[in-house]
Amino acid sequence: MLYAVFFASRFPLPGGGARMETCAVQGARSCLRVLVADDHAMVGEGVVRLLRDRFDEVQLVLSGEQLLQAARAGGIDIIVTDISMEDMTGIDAMRMLRAEGITTPFVFLSMHHSCAIVSEALRAGAGGYVLKSAAGDELLHAIDEVLAGRVYLASGLAAMALTSSGRGERYTLTDKQRRILDWVAQGLRSKQIAYELGVSVRTVESHKYAIMQLMGVHGTLELVRRAHQLGLIKAFRDDLQQLA
Repeated sequence: MLYAVFFASRFPLPGGGARMETCAVQGARSCLRVLVADDHAMVGEGVVRLLRDRFDEVQLVLSGEQLLQAARAGGIDIIVTDISMEDMTGIDAMRMLRAEGITTPFVFLSMHHSCAIVSEALRAGAGGYVLKSAAGDELLHAIDEVLAGRVYLASGLAAMALTSSGRGERYTLTDKQRRILDWVAQGLRSKQIAYELGVSVRTVESHKYAIMQLMGVHGTLELVRRAHQLGLIKAFRDDLQQLA
């Protein structure tokens, strides 16, 4: 609870408040509508089964775009979403909705425990952050906290976020990975990068995949955007579409 009180003051939580009060009392949760977003159907269906023990209306979507459509349609009281999805991250989807004035609370359910990602989610307006490895009762508790207008983080994640500046230096990239990331941002292909480094194309692709896994992204375009946001690359090209 101490972490929740701290983060509620440092990272103001959109949504919640009066709109939730009519359904916030114990025994009245069924009048709330929960949206679950995860591009892995089996994982998403498992979350839905868990939440249906508490909430009557739980909707599953399988992409960031579907998340946006459902949220824009209205009637959603809280969104539980993965961060890594093929078309966009859950954080980017939340930013887009916030820019449109949609303040539905978000709880992120992710396998990523990087302090930079946790801090980014908080600064973007996340209400809660739960690891998939610890989901279950903790997810239900996180939802309760967020619906009550507080921010929920597991104690380990809270400690990480407190010590993180949210900048890219919190990512532990090797010198070679940083060079590869810079070249990728400049538009070089894996074959060109391999030539510059004197290594195989497979080695370059392996490093690139490791960086994408660390940042929770799927494609080159998304990788460059995320690295730019976190200050990890020296330059950011205007013609990013060439990387898609």
